[in-house]
Amino acid sequence: MKALIIGNVWPEPVSSAAGARILQLLRAMQNLGYKIHFACAAGKTNYAEDLENLDITTQEIKLNDVSFDQYIATLNPDLVLFDKFVIEEQFGWRVKEQCPDAIRILETIDLHGLRKGREAALKAGVPFTEDFLDNDFAKREIASIYRCDLTLVISEAEMQLLEKYFRVPKQQIFYLPFMVDEVTSSTSSNWKRFEERAHFVTIGNFRHEPNWQSVLQLKKGIWPLIRKELPQAEMRIYGSYPAEKHTQLHNANEKFYVLGRAESAFEVIEDARVLVAPLLTGAGLKGKLLEAMQCGTPAVTSTVGAEGMHGELPFNGIVTDDSALFAQAAIELYTNEDNWLQARANGIEVINERFLASKGQPEFATRLSALKQNLISHRKSNFTGSMLWHQSLQASKFMSKWIAEKNK
Repeated sequence: MKALIIGNVWPEPVSSAAGARILQLLRAMQNLGYKIHFACAAGKTNYAEDLENLDITTQEIKLNDVSFDQYIATLNPDLVLFDKFVIEEQFGWRVKEQCPDAIRILETIDLHGLRKGREAALKAGVPFTEDFLDNDFAKREIASIYRCDLTLVISEAEMQLLEKYFRVPKQQIFYLPFMVDEVTSSTSSNWKRFEERAHFVTIGNFRHEPNWQSVLQLKKGIWPLIRKELPQAEMRIYGSYPAEKHTQLHNANEKFYVLGRAESAFEVIEDARVLVAPLLTGAGLKGKLLEAMQCGTPAVTSTVGAEGMHGELPFNGIVTDDSALFAQAAIELYTNEDNWLQARANGIEVINERFLASKGQPEFATRLSALKQNLISHRKSNFTGSMLWHQSLQASKFMSKWIAEKNK
């Protein structure tokens, strides 16, 4: 069996949670017996994963170009996964025309309509409400979900939003969170101890707006309060692709360090005693919080940050949206070893109960098998999807064709 993944960018697992997530999906499909092909129209960076080394065949493709039709018709994959809805908009109709029997899967990584709605509420200076979900990103994203045979949703909170607010049928969506290895007693025994760690850390790709807003929140509202109580502690901020506005926040006198890209997120997180992530916006699951659990590093975050992470289980730290309480929680975890150890134990439980690859991969395999066996009836039951494929609604298709002709 052949699977084609069409990427929005070439995966950079060290740079972003999205990059780590796509590699988890690639490994999962390899374990299901698929020969993986990865195609992308974006330029490669020096930090892109060497997919060929992982036995994955890669292909550079072009936007709005008939060469993709020839490529995919020759490849003739059994399954095509679109990495984000904008990729489905660009290539979905071409896949449908050239390979109508291929299963089409959408990977959301997070609900863009939710993230953009939260950003709009923050910009307006008002609390987020469901009214902010009435945005163009949400409309395009939901349309993409209906056009595909299955959509992968990483967060339980977003599953509920899709089912209850957007009324997406359950058969169209599948909950598939992070998939990582179990944290064993052998693993945790090698973690650095409380007294071997120092300072605070946060990490996240600076190109991702929620990460930038989180750093601003630290700088203006939280770090001054922490520093007042812990004058020897440092705030270390790591993230790929910092711009000048990001590095301008660096201030050694305030022990507020903007350090740019980390060669290993796990190393810098395990060196720290506490991870802080006061996220004001965003969606999906937060890779930095998962990595903190994998390193035995307690965390303090916001309601948005913790969303979908721990379910009914205790969080591996403290969750609060108030800046003063956030600072106090960070200080408490930093100075109280008993609370710190309990938070660490909570993180182990969360990973082993909610994010194991040994659980997620078999469930994914079962869902794919059922979909493959019942693909015709599944598509017939999705009338909304069929309606969206009607030619009168295919503006993106004909715009792409027009651009292709124009480029000639």
